[in-house]
Amino acid sequence: MKVTLIAISLLAIFAMPALAETIHGVEVGTTILLADRTQTSGCTLGANPDRQCSPGAYYSKLTKSRICAADFRTGPIRDVSQSKKNAVKVEYGLQPVSFGNALEIDHIVSLQLGGSNDIANLFPEKADAHPGYHVKDKLENKLHDLVCDGKRQLRATQRKIASDWQALYKSVYGVAPTG
Repeated sequence: MKVTLIAISLLAIFAMPALAETIHGVEVGTTILLADRTQTSGCTLGANPDRQCSPGAYYSKLTKSRICAADFRTGPIRDVSQSKKNAVKVEYGLQPVSFGNALEIDHIVSLQLGGSNDIANLFPEKADAHPGYHVKDKLENKLHDLVCDGKRQLRATQRKIASDWQALYKSVYGVAPTG
């Protein structure tokens, strides 16, 4: 009887749809993973995220119309706790300490492109990773403009930046990213 109740309780939990999330009054919807997250330790640290640990993710309600609205700001939804940042560092074999400006816990799909704060969308990115996070930031700003100008599709851009942001950089700027 006890085992049956536990099984029914677990079934009810896993059968429930994900609840829509609201961050500081902004309804962002649910997190959509761009691929399965198959690893949570031993992640490879490099210029690109380890796709087994960090496949990328976006919020379902951060659509083109929402992220391109004149009043949209990422500040209210930038809500990654220090404990989550530390968990990302540990997954990638780093100590859970501050690295100053040498490293940031970056969103794979940036918030301005509807990216999620889920751990699947975060990875430690070095400033000097050749290319580093400053170069990726430049691409994210340009992609936001291209999506809002109707020159790129949002969901396709989210998938592309999560799968190979350096190739996307080259297709947008015509040269490989450096720095």
